[in-house]
Amino acid sequence: MAGQRKLFEEVASETKAAATPKGGMIDAGKRGSRGAVRAWLLILFALVVAMIAVGGLTRLTDSGLSITEWRPVTGALPPMTEADWQDEFAKYQQSPEYQLQNSHMDLAAFKTIFWWEWGHRQLGRVIGLVWGLGFVLFWATSRIPAGWTGRLLGLGALGGLQGAIGWWMVASGLTGSVVDVASYRLATHLGLAFAILGLIAWYVLSLSRPEAQLMQARRSREPKLFSMSTGLMHLAFVQILLGALVAGIDAGRAFPTWPLMGESFFPADAFYVPGGGGAWRAFFENPGLVQFVHRMVAYLALIFGAVVWWRGRGSAHPLTKGAFDLVGAVLVAQVVLGIVTVLHSAPLGLGLAHQLGAVALWVAVIRARHRAQYPIVQSVRGTK
Repeated sequence: MAGQRKLFEEVASETKAAATPKGGMIDAGKRGSRGAVRAWLLILFALVVAMIAVGGLTRLTDSGLSITEWRPVTGALPPMTEADWQDEFAKYQQSPEYQLQNSHMDLAAFKTIFWWEWGHRQLGRVIGLVWGLGFVLFWATSRIPAGWTGRLLGLGALGGLQGAIGWWMVASGLTGSVVDVASYRLATHLGLAFAILGLIAWYVLSLSRPEAQLMQARRSREPKLFSMSTGLMHLAFVQILLGALVAGIDAGRAFPTWPLMGESFFPADAFYVPGGGGAWRAFFENPGLVQFVHRMVAYLALIFGAVVWWRGRGSAHPLTKGAFDLVGAVLVAQVVLGIVTVLHSAPLGLGLAHQLGAVALWVAVIRARHRAQYPIVQSVRGTK
């Protein structure tokens, strides 16, 4: 009998050794790489949020056209001598913005707007460097989780495209008779920034849990809630683009009244555009009409958001409910902040706060959408 027990013990021991350590090591390796990549993406996430904030300040301070050349490498160094500063100022003096709007500006004032734009571009270089170093390191050490190489490489490609679109935007304000960048190009630039931020947020949420757990969670997905939150995400993105159109032509300062626009619901001369060119241009260039559309879509987002929030309250998963509660709270706060910003003619502080509010709402919606797709199942006691 003693020999039989020993035989059974050896068989059990061998079975455990064959099944447990190898699988455990693989899982541990995947968790480790997922955690490290997630931390790297969180750094990129913070940098992109900072980039959006600095970009907003650059626009609100009318600094975006202070650098008239696109030098991705050599432009990393600012003017080092007084002669360098005079050379940069002379280039700016050839721009329509200086000649039509800032002809009174001296070198000291120019330095202020120059540093804003230089900082904006420098932050873009830092983001590219952090992405490049991180990607190469994870790829060279084989720490990128299976199936993630293309996604992470895609983020870098979008970042490069964003730099090119940034110059395309700036170039629109350096020729002709306009003193600002084209609003539709600004909307493209900001829209891509939010798209990149949204992808990073989704990737961070997905990497926060093991792949096997995500696959298991998807069996409990709430397709209707996921579909509705996807619709809200798209509506929020449209509103972000409209906000860029508002910022592009300073339309937020046109009608500092609410709920009416001036003395009427619909702004007077809404389809008037200097120089003509078709009524369609008014949707991009008439401050009253641009602000009106932004207001109406905000009301629509608030109504639809309330419906999505109510649907989220019916979720069987407490953490999913909490995610949609957050969406509802941020949405209401953003609408109120938008009204306050308009009533005060969009000053620098409120304008920046409203833009960061858009970031908070965007991320909250994406997080709730992820919870609808991959709910975190909890027991009655509240444990996962």
